[in-house]
Amino acid sequence: MRAFRYARATDPGEAAALVAGVPDAVYLGGGTNLVDLMKLGVLRPGLVVDVSGLPYDTVAHRPDGGVLIGGAVRGRRLGLDEGIRSRFPALTRALLSGASAQIRTQATVAGNLLQRTRCPYFQDTGTPCNRRSPGSGCAAIPGVHRDLAVIGTSDACVASHPSDLAVALAAYDAVVEVRRPDGEQRLVPIHELHRLPGDTPWIETVLEPGDLITGVHLPPPAAPSATYRKVRDRWSYAFAVVSVAAVLRVEAGRVGDVRIALGGVAPRPWRLWATERALVGTDPGDDDVRAATRLAFADARPLPGNAFKLDLAADLVAAVLRELR
Repeated sequence: MRAFRYARATDPGEAAALVAGVPDAVYLGGGTNLVDLMKLGVLRPGLVVDVSGLPYDTVAHRPDGGVLIGGAVRGRRLGLDEGIRSRFPALTRALLSGASAQIRTQATVAGNLLQRTRCPYFQDTGTPCNRRSPGSGCAAIPGVHRDLAVIGTSDACVASHPSDLAVALAAYDAVVEVRRPDGEQRLVPIHELHRLPGDTPWIETVLEPGDLITGVHLPPPAAPSATYRKVRDRWSYAFAVVSVAAVLRVEAGRVGDVRIALGGVAPRPWRLWATERALVGTDPGDDDVRAATRLAFADARPLPGNAFKLDLAADLVAAVLRELR
């Protein structure tokens, strides 16, 4: 076992001071992903700063219908929150499908957003992986890549982001609240939090060293109908092959507003901006929705083992919008 230092922060300022100037320091929330990767030797931090006791564990419902979800809120608590269940049903569905009851009890909202890819080559220290070992190569491209990304990828990395919660938050236009080490607050739209791999796949988010996710802002829901649906290899706890979060408002039989985000297809939650624009004002049938969904994949780079995801995503979006209508 590789030795590391452990410290438990009692306030945000102390947490920032602990990690200041320590390049291999990490924050610990629930630890459901971090601890596993430490056991595998994928991550080897010299300092682990426990922030689970910081005062970011509340769900605050605002009079306008929006919500501020603390970064330290556990998945179980958020999934059982009646205000979330009634006004943000896609979020609840994503939480319940994203982890076992035991993991939801432990995992935090901030940790969920920052969890690392489940690409098998990232987790196998005996294989090349640019995310784990910069410049070593990507074993997934010529190897097993069925469950990996088809869009937003590069020649350096084809890993997909595993979070179900992040996909639902993307459909709800969430904004992530970040505390900088100097105490300054920064707001980051959820679709800007995760970076595409490009030539530097080991830089996974826009967060700077010492930045701490303190909460997630949800604006009032844009439409009354919403859901989350996930295609996975087994019914029990499993990561998405493809998932869809959708928020829909229909006016006089036509689409008044629609927000769609996909999971399992990209290095971050993938918002279907072009599809949304194409559908607003229309009365689309399934074939129209499939065609509009494919607009979002104009720049897709599927590999032989995962090209099926393009049709699967189009079919899934069509099925979800049919259900919501």
